[in-house]
Amino acid sequence: MTKKRALITGVTGQDGAYLAELLLGKGYEVHGIKRRTSLFNTDRIDHLYLDPHEPNPPFRLHYGDLTDSSSLIRIVGQVQPDEIYNLAAQSHVAVSFEEPEYTANSDGLGTLRILEAMRIVGLEKTSRFYQASTSELYGLVQEIPQKETTPFYPRSPYAVAKLYAYWITVNYREAYGMYACNGILFNHESPVRGETFVTRKITRALARIHLGLQERLYLGNLDALRDWGHARDYVEMQWLMLQQDKPEDFVIATGVQHSVRDFVNVAASEVGMAIRWEGSGVEEKGYDGKTGKCIVSVDPRYFRPTEVATLLGDPSKAKQKLGWEPKTSFESLVREMMKEDLESAKRDELIKQHGFRYYPRHE
Repeated sequence: MTKKRALITGVTGQDGAYLAELLLGKGYEVHGIKRRTSLFNTDRIDHLYLDPHEPNPPFRLHYGDLTDSSSLIRIVGQVQPDEIYNLAAQSHVAVSFEEPEYTANSDGLGTLRILEAMRIVGLEKTSRFYQASTSELYGLVQEIPQKETTPFYPRSPYAVAKLYAYWITVNYREAYGMYACNGILFNHESPVRGETFVTRKITRALARIHLGLQERLYLGNLDALRDWGHARDYVEMQWLMLQQDKPEDFVIATGVQHSVRDFVNVAASEVGMAIRWEGSGVEEKGYDGKTGKCIVSVDPRYFRPTEVATLLGDPSKAKQKLGWEPKTSFESLVREMMKEDLESAKRDELIKQHGFRYYPRHE
């Protein structure tokens, strides 16, 4: 039996790493696209990668970029994938306000370039395409919870770029009969989440504060409400979406909502800290219940120019049509992230104890 062949953009990211692992476990031949960078950026997938000199490795990487159509046409033509998962993006909302043009080019037009590459090499009728859409499309939410039929109201350059990607995917599906679908992913995290995203920022900082390596955690809107799930659960849903008889768009969410403050409280409890909150707005602070030290402060620099106050997904369609439900609870997710970041912080602590300098990373 011939192995299925998948191509993943964004394979070096959180979702790409989990998806590659999932597909390899299902017997796929997996190809990933990575950008050239001055530093190695494959740490999330190094455990999957084999020496390219080995015969017929099941996991292969190709240099390419969503902003370079020639590389995409070349790779799609060479690989001839059965399934394409477009997970690559400039996915940081705050950064999209700093780099709006690049975000539009990579996240919006990048999706168009892949769809066109499929048509140019003649795969529009044989390959299946998954587009990673986002709950940020809902922005200033028009109803709670949000489902597949909820009107979009994007509130950032990132969300607007993803809006184009969403509709160009729908358009190519309807215009050319392509099997192309959108997964509208609500927030999903893991121990390999990027360190500048708020959840990972919280778990890293609290682990380091617990060990005396950091004084304080600075955050933006503590009242922001999000629907947080585990990336490992969500990539399974991505795969399921490409195994159906016809392409459809699905919300991928847990249906459970928590505030940023809730996340801080649960994460702190994993290292035996209870946080006492005082004040409100920009004056709100979190104090360690045992020591009385201020360990959490609000910094207005982390406020968005246009805030998204609440996101809550309704995954009913996914449950009904695909039999999918998230496996990981909010508490288990936070526990797993804290465990990994605590181990990382302990390594830095050991370096410090032996008289060496360590260099903490900042957002």
